[in-house]
Amino acid sequence: MKRNELRLPLPCVAALLCCARAVAAPSALPADVPEALRAPAGANLVLAVHASGTQIYVCKAADDDKFQWTLKAPDAQLRDAHGAVVGHHFAGPSWKYKDGSEITGKAVAHVDSPDPTAAAWLLVNVVSHAGSGLFERVTTVQRLHTRGGAAPLAAGCDAAKAGREARIPYTADYYFYAP
Repeated sequence: MKRNELRLPLPCVAALLCCARAVAAPSALPADVPEALRAPAGANLVLAVHASGTQIYVCKAADDDKFQWTLKAPDAQLRDAHGAVVGHHFAGPSWKYKDGSEITGKAVAHVDSPDPTAAAWLLVNVVSHAGSGLFERVTTVQRLHTRGGAAPLAAGCDAAKAGREARIPYTADYYFYAP
């Protein structure tokens, strides 16, 4: 053996690889989930990511002819625990993972964020899948721990500003579950 060369027995190499995978895997389930946003019984966490980007709002007339900011779409990068970009969150709401698998969902529950300047926390049921990969079995998504992203003040939206967009920076944690 050469000087400064380390040889590990095969069982040690296997143990190190196992530990490396555990570090990259999602952490424990979030402990602060409101009851209304809990994942269904039997659902298992398959991915936890941190998103950063914008919530895009459009100024438009509501049913009562008053103007308000309406969510058009999110636009955010999804990052793993090491900060690497692993996906994208966009209109739908949809999420696309780096392996090409994609899901689109529909919000089924929300709870106001503890921070009044932040977007609501959500529980989303997946309504469609595309591609094969990590997301192909995902059925439920949680959005928690939001910072920013709430709609602009209604006072900034009137007939003169109809059609204008506002991009509000936000961050959130997303948890993806499969049976």
